[in-house]
Amino acid sequence: MEALGLLFLSSFIVGLSGAATPGPLLMVNIAEVARRGFWAAPALALGHSLLELVTVALLGLGLSQVLHTGVIPGLVGLLGGLFLLWMGGGMIRSAPRLSLRAAMADARSSPAGLPVLLGVTASLSNPYWLVWWATVGASFMVASLAWGLVGLATFYVGHIASDFAWYAFVGAVVATGRRAMTDAVYRGLLVACAVFLLALGAFFILSGIGALVGLRLIDA
Repeated sequence: MEALGLLFLSSFIVGLSGAATPGPLLMVNIAEVARRGFWAAPALALGHSLLELVTVALLGLGLSQVLHTGVIPGLVGLLGGLFLLWMGGGMIRSAPRLSLRAAMADARSSPAGLPVLLGVTASLSNPYWLVWWATVGASFMVASLAWGLVGLATFYVGHIASDFAWYAFVGAVVATGRRAMTDAVYRGLLVACAVFLLALGAFFILSGIGALVGLRLIDA
C-alpha cells in the first residue's frame, strides 16, 4: 500500500506540473470559465480525462505484452527520464517569465465550444501531450504494471486528480475574480514541480540503465 501511495503522489505531482504549464488546455479553461462560469472547468477536465483513459487503456494493452520483453522496459524508462529532465529544466528556465495573469488575458481569444469536447480537442492539439504519453506516461505505466490493474488504476487516478484539482482552482480564481494565485506564488509552484521532475527523471534514467544492464533497480 505504501508503494501504491507513492505511485499516486508521484503521478499527481508530475501531472500537476504539466497542467500548470501554460498550454492550449489552460487557455481554453480560462476562456470557457469566463464565458460559462466555474463548472466549465471540471467539464473540460472530464473531456481531458476521458481522452487519457483511452490512451492508458491502449498503452496498457501494448505494454502488458512487452513488459518483460528484452530491452523495452529499460528503453522506456531511459526515454521517460530524459524527457522529464528536459521538461524540468525548461520549466526552471522559463519560470521567471511566466505569468498566470498574462495567460488569463491571452485566453480571451480562445475558441468557444462544448467544454467536454474542447477538453479533448485542446489536448490533441498540443504536440507536447503526445510526446509526454510516449515517454513519461509510458515509463509510469511500465512501473505501475508491477501491481497489475491496481497499479495502473492508481497511476491514472493520481494523474487525472491533478488535472481536476488545478483546472478547478484556476476556474475558481477566474469565476470569482480573486487574486488567490499571484504570479510569484505561481512561479514558485512551477519551480517546485520542476525540481521534483528533475529528481524523478534521474531515478527513471538510473532505473532504465539498470534494467538494460541486468540490474533490478525497479522491482517490476
